[in-house]
Amino acid sequence: MKWYIDRLPELEHVTPIYSVCGDDCAVCPRFLAKTEEELHETAVFWYQAGWRDHVVSNDEIRCTGCGCRPTCSFMLLPCTREHEVSACRDCPEFECAKVKDAFIRSEEKKRQCERACGSPEEFRMLCRAFYEKEKNMRG
Repeated sequence: MKWYIDRLPELEHVTPIYSVCGDDCAVCPRFLAKTEEELHETAVFWYQAGWRDHVVSNDEIRCTGCGCRPTCSFMLLPCTREHEVSACRDCPEFECAKVKDAFIRSEEKKRQCERACGSPEEFRMLCRAFYEKEKNMRG
């Protein structure tokens, strides 16, 4: 994602914004993409990384943070609503089976991401965005 790679230096030191599942929205391409071109490039990357089975529309790839959709890929967002907590780590059932599954599934997708990345720097930033869930959720 050229637009994302171009922004890496400025993203290096941004303050984290943690999602329900422990992703860091502050460096997530879906959260950061604003133009139609950036959104499309992000959707293409999601397909290349194997995170989608086709290139989705810009509306589908666009994300404004937890709550922009009723559900999420790990089904943690509806669970936090059900338990009336703002984050999984605030739940009395933390680390439940859903959270453990999110950690495992996330780790399985990490190699796909690395293969799709255009540079080691891009992969490092995407690791911060998506593959530090355990660290971020445990605080």
